Amino acid sequence: MIDSTDHSGRLWYREPAGTEWTRALPLGAGRLGAMVFGNVAEERIQLNEDSVWAGGPRDRINPDALATLPEIRRLLFAGRLAEAHALTQDALSGIPDSMRHYEPLTDLLLTFAHAAEATTEYERELDLNDALVRVRYRVGAIIFTREHLTSNPDQVFAMRITADQPGAISLQARLQRGPLDSYSSRFSDTLCPEDGCALTMSGATSGEGGVRFACTLRATVEGGTVRTLGETLIIEGADAVTLVLAAATSYRAADPGSVSRTRVQHAAAQGWAALRARHLEEYQPYFNRVELSLASLADDHGGLPTDERLARVREGAVDAGLDALYFHYGRYLLIACSRPGSLAANLQGIWNDSFTPSWGSKYTININTEMNYWPAESCNLPEMTGPLFDLVEGIRLNGRKVAREMYNCRGFVCHHNTDLWHDCTPTDRNLASSFWPMGGAWLSLHLWEHFAFTGDRAFLARSYDTLKEASLFFLDFLIEDAKGRLVTSPTSSPENTYLLPNGEQGTLCAGASMDCQILEMLFRACLQAGEILDVDAEFRQQIETARLRLPQPSIGQHGQLMEWPEDFAEIEVGHRHISHLFALYPGDMISPLTTPELAAAARTTLERRLAHGGGHTGWSRAWIINFWARLQDSTRAYANLQALLAKSTLPNLFDDHPPFQIDGNFGGTAGIVEMLLQSHQGEIHLLAALPAAWPQGMARGLCARGGFILEFHWADGDLTSLTLHSRLGGPCRLRTGAYVQTYQTTPGETLILDGRLQVHRQNGALPAPFPQQGLR
Repeated sequence: MIDSTDHSGRLWYREPAGTEWTRALPLGAGRLGAMVFGNVAEERIQLNEDSVWAGGPRDRINPDALATLPEIRRLLFAGRLAEAHALTQDALSGIPDSMRHYEPLTDLLLTFAHAAEATTEYERELDLNDALVRVRYRVGAIIFTREHLTSNPDQVFAMRITADQPGAISLQARLQRGPLDSYSSRFSDTLCPEDGCALTMSGATSGEGGVRFACTLRATVEGGTVRTLGETLIIEGADAVTLVLAAATSYRAADPGSVSRTRVQHAAAQGWAALRARHLEEYQPYFNRVELSLASLADDHGGLPTDERLARVREGAVDAGLDALYFHYGRYLLIACSRPGSLAANLQGIWNDSFTPSWGSKYTININTEMNYWPAESCNLPEMTGPLFDLVEGIRLNGRKVAREMYNCRGFVCHHNTDLWHDCTPTDRNLASSFWPMGGAWLSLHLWEHFAFTGDRAFLARSYDTLKEASLFFLDFLIEDAKGRLVTSPTSSPENTYLLPNGEQGTLCAGASMDCQILEMLFRACLQAGEILDVDAEFRQQIETARLRLPQPSIGQHGQLMEWPEDFAEIEVGHRHISHLFALYPGDMISPLTTPELAAAARTTLERRLAHGGGHTGWSRAWIINFWARLQDSTRAYANLQALLAKSTLPNLFDDHPPFQIDGNFGGTAGIVEMLLQSHQGEIHLLAALPAAWPQGMARGLCARGGFILEFHWADGDLTSLTLHSRLGGPCRLRTGAYVQTYQTTPGETLILDGRLQVHRQNGALPAPFPQQGLR
């Protein structure tokens, strides 16, 4: 049986997923994703390929946008909201008013000869250490085992089926895209090569110019026989079976069918043992970079299945082991859905079983896509940001045309959503979200974050033009308000609605607080990058002049941070978006240590939101964890982590909006890091928001800005030891509790410190606790 004594790195269950997609277990290798249900007699493996999107590229720029822009701005300044709203919807909306959406690849359907009713001793697990899904059960006297993986080196999904008695495995396998009565399922060809052991499905996604795709399934048997019959692979009397599936699309290949067949043939020829070994050799160095152990004074229920542990948290139990498992699961998911060469993680990562997914399973860039990558740098996975930066580059190229033709501005712009084709126009006619022009600017800040953590000057030199063009757009786009400030217009505070004194409701405005905070961060990043690279002195002066005229965070009548340029009342006080706290997280403008009055206003904002039902979506609750951590409120940070698990986490630990969105998983993982390690204020602050529920523990391999990698231990809530490695050298200011110390480090130096930050220097190579792989 599966070892039930080690629970630190696995999700496990006593029952199959049945028909519930959110009970299936996810595998991923960047481009290729799979959801394994683990059913006994009628199994379903639901598969995705990251470029299977509906339709093709389109030019959706509204030709009336530019001519109408001055009137929209005039109406907003005059407070004539209804007129401004109507004009915006007609003149700024993209034509047609919808973007492309993500689609599933196919289902691999397996029918086994044994009956589910006779099953005993059933277990299934997702092993995070190996990125493998295992299913094991007994039927009568025979124990059946299945092992599943998605291999990044070989770009295949593979499955190994064994039994502890010879000749016991008989099954039928076929590929099906969508329900049998759906139009999409008829877009398929089944090919039977001479050896009779492979099937290929090919077709195209919906919409004009849809992406062409192909996937090939090949079976290799040990003992028994395999043959094709129509669209079905039939395997009889086998000792062991290996199924290998590959996929390709016209997004990357002129002949997807040829690519998928070649991949499958190459992978199948290696055999299961070699496939598995290559997969582990590639995956484990990423996952093993970080270790986190959290100990609790309470029973953490580690011996229970994952869904039962989650149910106990819903009843108020404390389970530090589950907190750590959730953290590791977030790291696993990021490695699984965002690899060098893949597309960026979308609204569902890579996992989607619907032809009409919620919000198109697109890139929602007014929080969700950015949140997907919050843990990448701090969790020592900088390579996983490569797909995000590819997305930013595609947006930059397309966004130049949108900036010019919609707004007569230089640089580039992208609104609150984008798709496979880097569409930068407003998504639809939704006034609360679509006409927000800050998406490209926020995404560009991830380029600066990458440099802040890695110190990679070559990367900064390559990224500088993107930071510059994002800033250049706003130099042209900003307009002066009645107080002489430079503000964005039209815009919104995603995705909230305010109330004017005359009773009129509004979404569009001029100068939302979040916009000003993003621009403060963007302009500052562009200035610092230019100084480091010693370029564009004149342009830097223009940026600094504009930056000084941006509205600054203000405190409203309730003691809250103001969301709009005026202290408007909110229609929904408990709104899921808390965009105007961007300056607190992921920004660095607000801190209890440096701006206590603004930090107090941020606290009031959070208290008001939560008192009125805020945090009711998974990603929102995850953001709130990070807010409380930045405010150094360990009790409330942990309470909201518990709420995320109890109210917004599905049985397979996927985040629940509802429905499923992956951003909350990544936001929750980032929040756990912020509770233990912060580095945004020019210092490394350890255990800044350590909750009482984790009185002792250790973290190894987490990263801090400035190029530092850390291992630290704590007991009774206090730091006991710290090993700090400086990749870049330079000053390092450390803080924990009442202790603060500053040290000057040299490149490659390692410092060994005690709980009071007193140090013994150690020069030279990395000590054993630190991973060598991937360090730059």
